[in-house]
Amino acid sequence: MTSLLHRQSLADLLRRTAARYPNRPAIRCGALQWTWRDFERIVARLAAGLAADGVGRGDRYAILARNSHAYAALRFALARLGAVLVPVNFMLTADEAAYILRHSGATRLAVDSGMAELGRAAAARDTRVERLVWLPSEAPTTPLPGALSFDELARCEALPPEVGIGRDDALQIVYTSGTESLPKGALLSHGAVIDQYHSCIIDGEMHEGDTVLHALPLYHCAQLDCFLGPCVMLGSSSVITAAPTPENLLPLLAGHRITSFFAPPTVWISLLRSPLFDAVDLTALRKGYYGASIMPVAVMREISQRLPQIRLWNFYGQTEIAPLATVLKPEDQLRKPGSAGRPVLHVETRIVDEAMNDVAPGQIGEIVHRSPQLLQGYYRDPERTAAAFAGGWFHSGDLAVADDEGYITVVDRKKDMIKTGGENVASREVEEALYRLAGVSEVAVIGLPHPRWVEAVTAVVVVKPGHALGAADVLAHAAQQLAGFKCPKAVVFVDALPKNPSGKLLKRELRQRLQAHFDAA
Repeated sequence: MTSLLHRQSLADLLRRTAARYPNRPAIRCGALQWTWRDFERIVARLAAGLAADGVGRGDRYAILARNSHAYAALRFALARLGAVLVPVNFMLTADEAAYILRHSGATRLAVDSGMAELGRAAAARDTRVERLVWLPSEAPTTPLPGALSFDELARCEALPPEVGIGRDDALQIVYTSGTESLPKGALLSHGAVIDQYHSCIIDGEMHEGDTVLHALPLYHCAQLDCFLGPCVMLGSSSVITAAPTPENLLPLLAGHRITSFFAPPTVWISLLRSPLFDAVDLTALRKGYYGASIMPVAVMREISQRLPQIRLWNFYGQTEIAPLATVLKPEDQLRKPGSAGRPVLHVETRIVDEAMNDVAPGQIGEIVHRSPQLLQGYYRDPERTAAAFAGGWFHSGDLAVADDEGYITVVDRKKDMIKTGGENVASREVEEALYRLAGVSEVAVIGLPHPRWVEAVTAVVVVKPGHALGAADVLAHAAQQLAGFKCPKAVVFVDALPKNPSGKLLKRELRQRLQAHFDAA
């Protein structure tokens, strides 16, 4: 516990910004507009209301909702109390969401109207959730019957409790898509996330005068902690929206004169392909950020041609490092295409072999990190925590090469993680679901290049002798077992899967063999 004199939490960042720039625009979402003074006042009232509801230091509080002003306010109100945020991916099934609620021990679940049915179903599956809390959305919605209302909490006139929070106090448990069947909860402290803000601001050249559009889900640490958090620290203006579609984004980018925007390559591609692209004025957009997967060089060149004023950054990292680890800056985009760049301000990175020796430039090794941004550990999982920190460095699980200038290029993932449309999908989880389908003898799930998804989840299936199985059967089964973004985009049937002499499946060979599968898509 830290004294009030030395307090340093995310909520303190908000309070300081509100004191510096009380009348500047802070949050815009739909028809709502808050200045920094408004934002701080609402967060303080919300924190008081949460405390009156019994929420305090260390309590886990889950949010299952689309982007909104209320999501942002609740995030900072929880930080003010020392409570622990548990963001839940709204694309999960009820069973998948329930696992996160159970494992985290969350006692409250905040939902918006659109996620209410999913939230109720998940909470009912043997969790500790005692109460649902309704959050307003970007567009007007009706409060959820039987749930405690955000508006009611935010009307509390009592003073919020004074909680001394230090850099090592828990801030959030963010569940990774994992490389195993069950996700891991990365426990991150206030200090780790604030240090990550420093890295984003310095290496991403962020400024208090930016106007930033937040369109990717706030349950994901990229939008939440690489962009919204630094905006609060700096006093930049934020526009929050829930729909990352071209029809929604392009008018917002133009109408609000957005200067800074982050999206995975799939979303950038959708903007370029939209008939609205050339009909709106995007001349204010000066900073473009992408991550989750590599930007195709042809798309990068097209962005530069159609938005000549824009500068691009590639942000690479993972949840466990809060999440930014390396950055490829604007001057290197075409000079080092496909690269993840070099380590950011607060990160030290090596590429090592199995014995933790540095590999030579051009040789493949695993990316490992040391950083104050790193997670404290995997929540309630000491074994996987110990494995991740073996040798005194955090093991990313990504395989990469570095050139003689130190620029890192990710070449594979040790556990065959697929990054599709900005989301992580563990191939093993999909495989296990497909193995439950009668008629499947063997299955390998891989990511293949795709013009929309960048990587498309693809199932390569061997059918059991005497069984008839079509692609529609496999896809229908997957849809019953998995969240939509985890389901295969295609099924390829083969007589046998390639293996080495010891019987190990050769997924790299499959990817090479099928790399042109979606060329005509």
